[in-house]
Amino acid sequence: MSSQRLGWLSAPGPAAPLPEEKIAPTYRTWRFNVFMGIFIGYAGFYLIRNNIPLVSAVLEKHDLLGAAGIGIVANAVLFSYGLSKFFMAMLSDRANARYFLPLGLALSAVVNLFVAFVPAISASVAIFATVMFINGWFQGMGWPPSGRVVVHWFSTSERGTLMSIWNTAHNVGAAVGGALAAWGLHSFATSDADWTPAFWLPAIVALVIAAIAFLLIRDNPQSMGLPPVEEYRNDPDKVEGTNDEAQEPWFTIVKNHVLTNPVIVMLALANVFVYALRYGVLNWIPIYLTNELHKTNVTGGIIGFMLYEGAAIVGTLLCGWVSDKVFKGWRSGAGMLFLIGTGITIFAYWQLPATAPLWMFYVLISLIGALIYGPIMLIGLQAIDLSPKYVAGTAAGFTGLFGYLLGATLASTGVGLLIDFAGWNVTFATLIGVVAIAFVLMMFVGKYERDVMHKADEARTKTAQ
Repeated sequence: MSSQRLGWLSAPGPAAPLPEEKIAPTYRTWRFNVFMGIFIGYAGFYLIRNNIPLVSAVLEKHDLLGAAGIGIVANAVLFSYGLSKFFMAMLSDRANARYFLPLGLALSAVVNLFVAFVPAISASVAIFATVMFINGWFQGMGWPPSGRVVVHWFSTSERGTLMSIWNTAHNVGAAVGGALAAWGLHSFATSDADWTPAFWLPAIVALVIAAIAFLLIRDNPQSMGLPPVEEYRNDPDKVEGTNDEAQEPWFTIVKNHVLTNPVIVMLALANVFVYALRYGVLNWIPIYLTNELHKTNVTGGIIGFMLYEGAAIVGTLLCGWVSDKVFKGWRSGAGMLFLIGTGITIFAYWQLPATAPLWMFYVLISLIGALIYGPIMLIGLQAIDLSPKYVAGTAAGFTGLFGYLLGATLASTGVGLLIDFAGWNVTFATLIGVVAIAFVLMMFVGKYERDVMHKADEARTKTAQ
């Protein structure tokens, strides 16, 4: 799909070059601005991603929606988001990120406002699920333009650290979204059965954030008269495409650089198993802790959930730093290191006797969360690192498609079946097997990544000469 066919949404062309003395200060200012734009903007998506779980107790208590209906509506968002993250990325790779991200956030906010103020939507499970499917589709307009901004404004050697910081936006957004929903229900609900403030209040805030993101984001440096970032920092991309390739029909580009690209396919498969680990542990930690170990109350399980998610922020930041500074941009090395740690901590959690102090289980839960979220972040980063700029978002969306549609499904359904029919020992052994498969796939990706890094180093040396 040619960018020209997108009309006003098309990516901007290059502007007249700035004078040499203005390049460095302009770059510094706008690199900060665009990063804040995609951080705040992406956090905004999580205010309104899927607020159904936040009001599920109200919906059930007042017979507004049964447990099965809640599950259908909530899953509609995840399913459509997985699809949209791939298909909308095809548009995003040719679109102006300054328009694309705020537009998606604003449309998602409008959908949430409709859910809150049109009673007929929530009166039917089918209609509710359909509307939330649409919400999930607009939600898929957040990650791809953010990835596009990163590859255009930040060079390879700094992306690990930058992406790890940006990736915490979803933790920030989810936390703020939960707080807004709670405040809305407490302050603005007209009765115990009124769940709508949990939708309309975060949606209003999301609209404000969309406007802020529009003011801060710029699509690419060349559109502002700046040189490409790889030239500015003398840091070539790992994979470079040609202008002729960039003008090919969109399906040809996707086929050549994504669907038939072995390394992207392996990354997508690795993402299946990494997401299965993420949600397999996340979904079942509370049950294992409360029912099988210390027979703690529900609060004890929730504490485990909170520690797992909280440690994820630290682990994501550490993994990005390690991939940049220790492995010098070799993302696979950091990913394999963190996967080894994940396998060891899951095994330790499994083998720890039930008589051990509760704090030991909490420590291991925290370590698992810190370790597993690193590879999750890195796979998206590797997809954009190992693709030409004009297809980077689509490549990352392809890995996300596999992660959400297959990995999350394996975790929610497959792990539950294993627990019921084979027991916890088989379940833990399977999770460790999943770690091993993800590690092997990362090894294959790592070999390819080493080769392209060697070529990039040669290009950098020639440029310096």
